[in-house]
Amino acid sequence: MTDPVYRTILLFDIEQYGSRDDVEQAFLRRVLYDVVDATLVAASVDETTRLRADRGDSVMELIDTQVSVPTLVKALLTETPALLHNKNRLIASSARMRLRIVLSSGYVAIDELNGWVGSDLNHAVRLLDADPLRDALKQSEGDSVLCVSDGVYQGVVRHGPLGVRPEDFHRITVDTKEGPTVAWLHGRPGTADSPAAAAADSPSVPDSPAPQSHVTHINGDQYGQAGGTHHGDQTFHFDRPARDERR
Repeated sequence: MTDPVYRTILLFDIEQYGSRDDVEQAFLRRVLYDVVDATLVAASVDETTRLRADRGDSVMELIDTQVSVPTLVKALLTETPALLHNKNRLIASSARMRLRIVLSSGYVAIDELNGWVGSDLNHAVRLLDADPLRDALKQSEGDSVLCVSDGVYQGVVRHGPLGVRPEDFHRITVDTKEGPTVAWLHGRPGTADSPAAAAADSPSVPDSPAPQSHVTHINGDQYGQAGGTHHGDQTFHFDRPARDERR
């Protein structure tokens, strides 16, 4: 196994992927790749600074720490929704693609089977599968929702870098078998407002008080390793148990 290295961890997952037929799934995967690649280009993420793993209905990116995280957060909040809107407006509503997105960070190692291993990676996957994130996308009028880890929020978002408003994020708590974990979800809690609609609201109208936390119980085995394919000559394989297709 390689020594663990610190990386920015970026995950994208397609809503209701398992309910689509094979033709629709193949189409959605192509659209997903287009959106992810264009988002990373907008964030000035060069291919030499990223490693991709393909999980079928989702994509994982390990990004070198030299890449600006504030720029990446801004791209996820602006470029990704715009890209999805432009794609979805040209296709049938039944083929519309909506994404759950998680931005985290931590140490990841590659084992002798070319799998990705690390508790920080497991943590990011837990957030991607968490009910608060799923529910937020169901309630949203937009095509994506973004959740950032507590580390990314405290280290980057809360300082309000250009193009990122910390007040647009609210705190959630996901209860896992390893214990409760804190994260920050973009958008207003408990509403179906899209980010664009929220930004258009008059500042003279006070927001409803944000709840301090949401507790969600998530069952299932811990992801011990993950992997997939990337653009080079290395292949990564994923072994994970089947999960509920609530998307």
